[in-house]
Amino acid sequence: MIGQLTGLVGQIEGERCIVDVNGVGYVVSASTRTLASVPMPPSVARLLIETVVREDAILLYGFASTEEQEWFRLLTTVQGVGAKVALAILSSNAPGDLFLAINAGDRASLTRAAGVGPRLADRILSELKNKIAKMPVGAATIAPQGGFVTAAAETGLEGDALLALAGLGFRRAEAWPVVKKILAEHDGASLDLVIRLSLKDLAR
Repeated sequence: MIGQLTGLVGQIEGERCIVDVNGVGYVVSASTRTLASVPMPPSVARLLIETVVREDAILLYGFASTEEQEWFRLLTTVQGVGAKVALAILSSNAPGDLFLAINAGDRASLTRAAGVGPRLADRILSELKNKIAKMPVGAATIAPQGGFVTAAAETGLEGDALLALAGLGFRRAEAWPVVKKILAEHDGASLDLVIRLSLKDLAR
């Protein structure tokens, strides 16, 4: 069973990447959030791995954080939520956002993910409502009074871009991977350029 891979990033495309470990290329499926955090080829990356063994294949799912990995495990305990749907949910919702959505019974946040309809969203909310108390929240923190507050936002150009996009109606979960990618591809870009390129990408 593979629990972690550290190697050269060979390729990133669609919903997966290839990690070259000593000449062996492992195909790893991941959320858009994790893929956005993977350095451009041929840099070295470290990914936590969930190995799923089927009769016809051995599938690897990668995560940039233990929080995302634990939420993947929890989501796949729900009937109808396979690995692909779990990754789609994690692409649309950071662990902290997911915690808040389930706690609040927010069906809309779940149905934004590909493959999640109203009935499946209701099942996720129902089955996980009492199981999330000890789950890591990552981007959200528990307030002393028992409520929830958002963790400190990113600083600098990335934070400014995300705030501007939020003002235009884009959720952080969908805007963050786009902004991260643009900053990596356009070193020294101005805030105006980052926002314009982000809007172009998000409009697709």
